[in-house]
Amino acid sequence: MGEVASDERVLCLLEEIPDGESRGFSPAAGAFTGLFAIRRGAQVFVYVNSCPHVGLPLDPAPHRFLDAKRTAIICSAHGARFGIEDGLCTSGPCYGESLESVPARVDAAGRVIVPAEAGL
Repeated sequence: MGEVASDERVLCLLEEIPDGESRGFSPAAGAFTGLFAIRRGAQVFVYVNSCPHVGLPLDPAPHRFLDAKRTAIICSAHGARFGIEDGLCTSGPCYGESLESVPARVDAAGRVIVPAEAGL
């Protein structure tokens, strides 16, 4: 199945995120802030679940991070919109700021892997 380095952690299997959708993840042990991932085919974009405006989680309900057209990340608190590929705020109270991106990789076994300290 392949090795995961001691400074990494597995979020899930890529297939557990429906293509074109998003999924939230609980904070790592000892952390307060969770992560979320958006899948685009074989690519996955991972961010810290904290709006740069006031630090609130973005999702109004579990796994709901995208607008109705699935073309942007949206913050439920104040309506800020962010690019899926870069996390840049394109409208809203934190215009020009960005979500905290998390480096992610998908290994040969289809596991989404991030640094162990992501979200700390």
